[in-house]
Amino acid sequence: MSENIEFRKQVYNKGQYIKVINTSFNELGVTSVQEQIASEPTVNDFFNLYNELFFDIPEYGEYNSHEYLITKSSEYINFLGNQEETIALQNEIAQLRIELLAAQQQVIELQTTNLPT
Repeated sequence: MSENIEFRKQVYNKGQYIKVINTSFNELGVTSVQEQIASEPTVNDFFNLYNELFFDIPEYGEYNSHEYLITKSSEYINFLGNQEETIALQNEIAQLRIELLAAQQQVIELQTTNLPT
């Protein structure tokens, strides 16, 4: 019942190996760097896809949402820093309006108290 199996091993020296064995990976579907770069989406491609998928993208969510895009983009351009400055300036404008209104009220009071009777 036992059967002898004979194994044969073929050995090549370095010079023969390079000639006999194909060491490039083009048979496995590996793409070159230039092909990889050419297949990468461009900014235009991204925005075209974004416009196509706009209503399919969830409004809110930690990832893959409009909220996520706004948060990431805001961090990148330091939008929150600008927003904080805008809020500070709006608060200063509001305070100056209060001071102006108080000054105008004082002027009116002075004008009405100094009227001849």
